[in-house]
Amino acid sequence: MVAPPDNAPPDNDVLWARSLQYSHDRSPALVGVSVGVRQGEILALTGPRGCGKTTLLRCLSGQLRPQEGEVWFNSVPVHTMGALARERLRRDRFGWIGPEPQLLPELKVWENAALPLLLAGAPHRAAKNAACEWLDRLDIGGFARKRPGALTRAESQRVALARALVNEPAVIFADDPTAPLHRAERALLLRTLTTAARSHEITVLLATHDEATAAVADRRLALLDGRLAGTAAAASPLPDTPEGQAACSLSA
Repeated sequence: MVAPPDNAPPDNDVLWARSLQYSHDRSPALVGVSVGVRQGEILALTGPRGCGKTTLLRCLSGQLRPQEGEVWFNSVPVHTMGALARERLRRDRFGWIGPEPQLLPELKVWENAALPLLLAGAPHRAAKNAACEWLDRLDIGGFARKRPGALTRAESQRVALARALVNEPAVIFADDPTAPLHRAERALLLRTLTTAARSHEITVLLATHDEATAAVADRRLALLDGRLAGTAAAASPLPDTPEGQAACSLSA
């Protein structure tokens, strides 16, 4: 039996990244970030706005190719994939929900929810049934034949969650999905997301700066200025030294 290479990702991590670097217009957004997530785990990425949470999610999901570092999904190197392969991966295996619903106004609500299945070539009836099932779970099945313009912001966000769940993805990337919602709506969205993740063994990466939202996760990582923040402070250089200003610490 041939031993795996030293740089292979762990077998028990469905998503794994090492030493990610990414800059926007020469402004560092990620600085040496490494992370591993197990199947079915809900991981909260916390930190203030602008700390790199969205950039990390976009690199892990294949929306962005890291300028340095590696991203692996089920031991497949995402960082070496071409644009079309990454697009197929996002469509077939990943789900995404952000702070804006981004529904297509010309499509009916059920068509928006079924979009990943329809784009993948699923039979029309099967796609509609799957979408309506998730809409019912989110208490908006009665809007299935309406256009998005008839929905409130909170209802539209529920449609976006149904769209993220409809193809039962391996991983859902949730980028501050509760930010625009009131407490009751936030609770419903999080309850549906976490229940689906537990019952279908879906891995969830949940970026948020809200403590109550982060509390639903199994584990959390904090980011600050593009770095994982918080560990080994006693062993780190003093913060007012050049070495200390450049040091990165890690927190779970």
